[in-house]
Amino acid sequence: MPGKQKDELKDKLVAALMSGQAPNPDFDWKVKYDGVHRDRQFGSAHALYSSMGIERSDKEGRMLAMLKNWTFFDAPHALFFTMDKYLNIMGAVDMGIYAQTLSLLMTENGISSCMQGALGQFPDPVREALGIPEERGILFGMSFGYADENAPVNKTRTEREPVENSVVFVG
Repeated sequence: MPGKQKDELKDKLVAALMSGQAPNPDFDWKVKYDGVHRDRQFGSAHALYSSMGIERSDKEGRMLAMLKNWTFFDAPHALFFTMDKYLNIMGAVDMGIYAQTLSLLMTENGISSCMQGALGQFPDPVREALGIPEERGILFGMSFGYADENAPVNKTRTEREPVENSVVFVG
């Protein structure tokens, strides 16, 4: 998406968010994390906000940091992953596999990327800006470019579960 078009879309996405409009994603976003998954979500958020010097009690700072999702984290480029809505979960699985492969290929060529589920929460401005037909859903987006290696947020690292806790090897 060219720079001017990206900036116009960014303004529309920020306006939708700031208006208080409820997200209206094309796909089911009602999942809420529980238990260990919620703990991991909090741990990741803590690592991210701490790297930016934002305290948990700083609601305005957290909101401004979250808002960066819809400004593409100031990346020069953004793309959106779309699929026919009827494909549902199986299409989403395939799209995730494709997106991960694309991200790895970009990394191999020195291009940094950030997958963003948040970019699927307000599909109408995206659909309008890119001329996407109604039968195609906006699943998620990706911002990409060359990372600023000195930015504290780009040095953030989250904890990882040992592979033994998430993979069962048989045989």
